[in-house]
Amino acid sequence: MTLRPSGDAQLTQLRNADVSWAAFDPIAYVDHNYRDLQAEDAEILHLVRDHFGDHFRKQGGGPVSGIDVGAGANLYPALAMMPWCEEITLFERSPANVRYLKSQVDSYDANWDQFWDALCAHEAYNSLGTDPRERFGKVVWVEQGDLFDLARYERRWSMGTMFFVAESMTTSYQEFMLGVERFMRALSPGAPFAAAFMEHSKGYHAGEHFFPACDVGESEVRASLEGFAGDFKVQRLESAAQLRDGYSGMIVAYGWRNSDALTPID
Repeated sequence: MTLRPSGDAQLTQLRNADVSWAAFDPIAYVDHNYRDLQAEDAEILHLVRDHFGDHFRKQGGGPVSGIDVGAGANLYPALAMMPWCEEITLFERSPANVRYLKSQVDSYDANWDQFWDALCAHEAYNSLGTDPRERFGKVVWVEQGDLFDLARYERRWSMGTMFFVAESMTTSYQEFMLGVERFMRALSPGAPFAAAFMEHSKGYHAGEHFFPACDVGESEVRASLEGFAGDFKVQRLESAAQLRDGYSGMIVAYGWRNSDALTPID
């Protein structure tokens, strides 16, 4: 679920299972975060498009299968994977977000055009050779599911994204670590990935409801990935603007899934 913090409310020990995800308001969320292309998202798109584009330019391969874990009400991670995928799974828990995503598959709303245009600064997107809406409708499908249940899909997908999810669903550091593990274990060895995190988030609103967050920074993000990606970068965004109070910045991590098989976190 794609999430960003807001407000100055403080929560203690609110775990993922304690949250009413059906109350998440995707329309309010999109209106605030994605009606216009923000500087932070433009920077993320630049990093991700170059990472994926350079990977497939050097490694070849494709078409592949992709997954966006916790897609929420955000389409641009799927758009970022689209040139190389024969199928993209939008994996999402909230029933409201699932309905929103399904409403976008056949013909997504006009506000997402500016995100696609930003990706088209890279040749791989600009030379797709077909209407992006048509392509999106052919390769994208929505699956309702819990991030923690991804264990049954180990090594299933050949590329993946997870944006503002693991740190934005719980106050528990253990659940944050387990969320990143579930994402990474769902990827096959060598799969390129990109993930984004709110830095030192205190929680956020989506519509009228407040949702929890886990306080993480660059060191925690790096620690969550070290066992699963031998070659990766963790980068704090240069963009300084904040959409809401309650966090100190955004972090992007990108790299490749390694082939190590570590003992799962209990």
